[in-house]
Amino acid sequence: MSTIETSTPPHPSAHPEPFSPAQKIAVAVLLTANFTLAVDFSILNVALPHIGAELGFVTAALQWIVTAFALSAAGFTLFFGRVADLFGRKRLFLIGIVLLGLSSLAGGLATDPTLLIVARTGQGIATAMVTPAALSLMTTMFPEGPARSRALGLNGALMAAGFTAGAVLGGVLTGAVSWRWAFFINVIVALVVLVTAPFVLREPSRGTRPRLDVPGAITITLALVALVLGIEGAGHNGWTHPGTWGPILGSLILGAVFLTIETRVKEPLVAPDLLRQRNIGWGNAAGLLAFATFTSLVFLITLYLQRILGYSAIAAGLVLAVLGIGTVIGGLVAPKVIGRTSARTAVVGGLLVQAAATAPLALVGDSRTWLVPLLILTFVGGIANLVAIVGYVVAATTGVPAERQGLATGLVTLSQQVGIALGTPVMSAIATGMLVTSLLPGLRVAIGVNAAVALGAAILVATLLRLPKSGCGPRTRRRPRR
Repeated sequence: MSTIETSTPPHPSAHPEPFSPAQKIAVAVLLTANFTLAVDFSILNVALPHIGAELGFVTAALQWIVTAFALSAAGFTLFFGRVADLFGRKRLFLIGIVLLGLSSLAGGLATDPTLLIVARTGQGIATAMVTPAALSLMTTMFPEGPARSRALGLNGALMAAGFTAGAVLGGVLTGAVSWRWAFFINVIVALVVLVTAPFVLREPSRGTRPRLDVPGAITITLALVALVLGIEGAGHNGWTHPGTWGPILGSLILGAVFLTIETRVKEPLVAPDLLRQRNIGWGNAAGLLAFATFTSLVFLITLYLQRILGYSAIAAGLVLAVLGIGTVIGGLVAPKVIGRTSARTAVVGGLLVQAAATAPLALVGDSRTWLVPLLILTFVGGIANLVAIVGYVVAATTGVPAERQGLATGLVTLSQQVGIALGTPVMSAIATGMLVTSLLPGLRVAIGVNAAVALGAAILVATLLRLPKSGCGPRTRRRPRR
C-alpha cells in the first residue's frame, strides 16, 4: 500500500543561481535604458515654466511638452511590442535607443516650441520601442522562476524610482545648470548603451515570421492615442469638456472596431486567446491600477507639500525621494515574496499594504508635524506598491511562449503607461472638484479615493486572477512511499 506524501522542496530563492557575467552586463544595459525612459516621464515637470519663458511657449501650450511624450509612448507601445516579436527585439531595442539619442539631442538644442514638441514625440516613440523590447529580452533571457523574478524586480524598482527621481533631477538640473541637460543626459546614456548592447544582448532565434496585422495596428494605435488625449484633457479642461469626452468616446468606438478586426484576421495583432488568459487580462488590469494609484499619489503629495506645507519644489522632491527609496527596496524584496508565495499573492498583498499605508494620509492637516508620518507611510507604501508591480509583471508574462513575449510585455508596458496617464488627471479632478476655501479638503478626499482604489484592486485580483499551473510559486511534489 502506498501513501501520498506532499513536501515542499528547498525553496528556489533560498540559494538563487547567480547571473553569469554576460547576463549581468546585459541586464545592466537593459535596466539603464528603462530607468532613463522612466525618468523622462517626469523630469521636465518642474522645468516647464523655465522652458516656456525661454522658448516662447504660451501657458496653455506647456502641457503639450508632457502630453506629446505620453501620447506617443502609450499609443505605439502595443504596436511595437508586436513588431519586436516579428522583426527582432534586439534590433528594435537598438533602433529605439538611436531614436532616443537623436530626439534628445534635438530637444536639448531646441530654439522654438515646435522643435521641442517634435523631440518629445520622438522620445515617446523611442519609449514605445525600447520598453517592451527590453522587457521581452529579459523574459526570454531567463526561464520562469527566481532568476526572471529577480531581473523583473530590479527593472520594476528602477522604473518606479526613475519616475520619482525624474522630478528631483529635473529640479536640480534646472536650478543648477539648465533644463537642456534633462535632454543631453539621454544622449550620453544612448551612446553608452549603443557601444555596449550589440555585444551583450542575445535573443532566441525566431521561427516562421508571421504577417503584421496592419489594420489592427493602425486601429489600436489611434484608439490608444485618443484615450490618452482624452485623459490628458481631463486634467486641464475637466471631464465634461468636449475635448475630454470626445476623444474618449472615439477611443471606445475604435476599440470596438479593433476587437472586430482581431476576430476576423488570420494573424491578429493581439490574439484573443492571449487576452482570455486570466493571468494576462487581470494581471494587466492590476498593473494599470497599481501605477495609476502610485503616480497620482506622488502628484497629490507634491501639491500637499508645496501648496499646504509651503515647501519649495526641490525640498518637496527630496521628501519624495524617501518614497523612491521605498520603491527600490520593494523591487528587491518582491522576487523573494514571489518565490515564497506566488505572483498573485505578491499583487494582492502589495496592494493591501499600499492601501493601508495610504488611508491614514487622508487625515493630513496643515501642520508640518505631519511630515514624519508622511515619510514613514509613503516609504512603506512605496515598498508595497513595487511588490505588487513586480508581481503583476511576473504574472502577466507567465505561461507565454517566447515568440509572443514581445506582445505580452507590450501589454505590460501599455498598462503602465495608461495607468500613469490616467491616475493624475482623475485625482486632480477629485482634489480640485472638492475645493471650497482651501485645497486641503480636496486633497484629503482624493487620497482617500486613492486608498480605496488600491483596496478595490486587491479584492479584484484576489477574486479573479488565476496563474497558469506552471508558474510563480512554490511547488509541491508527490513521492510514493514504499
